[in-house]
Amino acid sequence: MCSAVRAVLSSLVSCSIAVAATFYLYTLYKDDREHRLRIEKSLEDYIALKPSRYTHADIKRITNQFKEKLGQGAYGTVFKGKLSNDIFVAVKILNNSKGNNGEEFINEVATIGQIHHVNVVRLVGYCAEGFKRALVYEFLPNDSLDKYISSAASGGSHSLSWETLQDIALGIAKGVEYLHQGCDQRILHFDIKPQNILLDHNFKPKISDFGLAKLCSRDQSIVSMTTVRGTIGYIAPEVFSKNFGNVSYKSDVYSFGMLLLEMVGGRKNTTVADEIYYPEWIYNLLEEGEDFRIHIEDEGDAKIAKKLAIVGLWCIQWHPMSRPTMKVVIQMLEGVEVLNMPPNPFVSTDQLKTNSKMPARLVTLELEAIAE
Repeated sequence: MCSAVRAVLSSLVSCSIAVAATFYLYTLYKDDREHRLRIEKSLEDYIALKPSRYTHADIKRITNQFKEKLGQGAYGTVFKGKLSNDIFVAVKILNNSKGNNGEEFINEVATIGQIHHVNVVRLVGYCAEGFKRALVYEFLPNDSLDKYISSAASGGSHSLSWETLQDIALGIAKGVEYLHQGCDQRILHFDIKPQNILLDHNFKPKISDFGLAKLCSRDQSIVSMTTVRGTIGYIAPEVFSKNFGNVSYKSDVYSFGMLLLEMVGGRKNTTVADEIYYPEWIYNLLEEGEDFRIHIEDEGDAKIAKKLAIVGLWCIQWHPMSRPTMKVVIQMLEGVEVLNMPPNPFVSTDQLKTNSKMPARLVTLELEAIAE
């Protein structure tokens, strides 16, 4: 009887040891497999983030022979496409007739191809075969912000809530701040406008079109320019004339301010039919203490509109030194405190120079200019 018990106990111990060993080996295998999968996934992510080079034949296949046109701009035409893994993309075919296509193409690949941010559109790939050039971007289904501003101006059905507009403004600000401070080199976009703000399926904004962008070192942010860059209505005064100051990252801040004011009013700042310059009308409205609730029924919405308007007016100060950095802009947009009104940007330059209302935290240092 004792022998039988010992045999049973021995068998149980042996089984337990075998089970424990098997479990231990399985755990090691599982951990090793998961570790290898993590490495493979990281490599796949790295490869996916790095822009791919496509042939012109690839581009024709991706766009199904350029079947679905999404839009057309000064430098090219955009078509909808699909990669082999069923991921949709937007393919920009650059025109051959434009003399600066080479510069725009190089700018796009050299800037956006090297950066990755949730509020900057991702460059999936590119094509360069002689004069046949194309840029392949991630596809964003909700088109550009301009579509919604234009719709609001014309009384169309495409409208966004004020909370959504506030989130969009904050997302754009974070994207621009990343370009200015988050990269190895500072990237000046020079064409921040509603048409270049694309919206994903959740209306998260992404900055696009880096064809006019310039790179400079982070400790030397002022650039000298031989030609005007940008779109009329969004170009900072110093880009036209050095009398207003040096061209710098503050030029993007000015463009962002104009974009904010368009979002507030649901209208273009360049509308020629207006008897008064639209941004000036906004400033006068606020300076005279007229409540935004007269124009916007909901009190919460009115507060958002007023905040966006004040931030926008700070950003469009004529002199670059009077404008906030994008970091400060983000703080203003995220803050809950009441913002001070900025100096009137529409008075004479002499009055601007003597205005002392600019908060000390918004003042930045002059930096050495960099030749183009």
